[in-house]
Amino acid sequence: MSLAVVMAGRLSPGGAAASDYQEVGVRDHLPVFYSEASERITHPLSWLAHMPGNFEAWKASARSEVRRCLLNPPPEAPWEAVVLDEEDRGDHVARKVVFNLSGDSRVLAYLTRPKGPGPFPAVLLLHDHGARFDIGKEKLIEPWGVPGEKIASAREWVGKGLGGRFLGDALAGRGYVCLATDVLNWSDRGGGGYEAQQSLASNLMHLGMSYAGLTAWEDMRAAEFLAAQPEVDATRVAAMGWSMGGFRAWQVAALSDHVAGAVAICWMNTVRRLMTPGNNQTRGHSAYTMLHPGLLDQLDYPDVASIACPKPMLFYNGRQDRLFPPDGVEAAYAKMRAVWASQDAEDQLVTRLWDVGHEFNTEMQEAAFAWIDRVLAADTDHPKRP
Repeated sequence: MSLAVVMAGRLSPGGAAASDYQEVGVRDHLPVFYSEASERITHPLSWLAHMPGNFEAWKASARSEVRRCLLNPPPEAPWEAVVLDEEDRGDHVARKVVFNLSGDSRVLAYLTRPKGPGPFPAVLLLHDHGARFDIGKEKLIEPWGVPGEKIASAREWVGKGLGGRFLGDALAGRGYVCLATDVLNWSDRGGGGYEAQQSLASNLMHLGMSYAGLTAWEDMRAAEFLAAQPEVDATRVAAMGWSMGGFRAWQVAALSDHVAGAVAICWMNTVRRLMTPGNNQTRGHSAYTMLHPGLLDQLDYPDVASIACPKPMLFYNGRQDRLFPPDGVEAAYAKMRAVWASQDAEDQLVTRLWDVGHEFNTEMQEAAFAWIDRVLAADTDHPKRP
């Protein structure tokens, strides 16, 4: 059947003007139809769409769907852990530990351990993005025995966003074993930098894997490794992170039974609110480190985090944080509060907007540390590191 020639100004059978067609397809990195596409997403696998069903059955189904969207996991391998170096830091020791994070990657990690017999509660520390690739684990535990520029970079970074404090050293001083590893493309696993994020994500996809999925699988594996350490009480392991590390913290709490709870700082919102012109998530590059193919039309970010319910979870965001608009934060918080309330676990969820930007300052840290002390029932007689 041939196409009919329609004179300009006449109407097509559907009623639209014949000359009315899409001439611009992309604005501000978004398809011009982004708003309509966003409205079509209903997140049908959300618990709030299934109430009052069987919550445990929903959790199993939702977790299975998230894991499917992570794509192929790397192969497992025996830990074969070796301590390369140790430094005495007064109330705790810091170690450089090499172990098989997977069958693909044997990595160098930092671990801090309080002095004493243990077993101790533990915190899996998950580093941020920050477009700062020369340091990863070094953003969380003070480095040593490395080039001076790396030490300077780490100190500058914690001074900028973490109140000048290395979280792993501060928590070890409060009685926690802490572990920090590098995400692929950071620090000792670096080599690509900012511009290579998209090509790395594409190349992993061609290999049947996902960049964000690989990070999630490795975080679960790191949690398992930490829980397996002889000085750690495996029932008292939490995750903690800021920015991308916050995303990773609530994600691993949702996906791993080795994690008893989480502190997630400056990473929570809704898909709909983040997918708007000008938001950092719309620019590609860094978004690939947290993007799971096929997931976000089924589950929103707070839906995934809610798989962790009724575990104790703490979420802090900044009201002045330009990356995460506060109205989207509030919408996500409300969704999670409804989930925890549905399981009579309201007291296990803490959500708070601080009047700050994208940071985890010492006042926020002290509040979060006090919370995690209560949740994990840390030894309150252990000297508290300032």
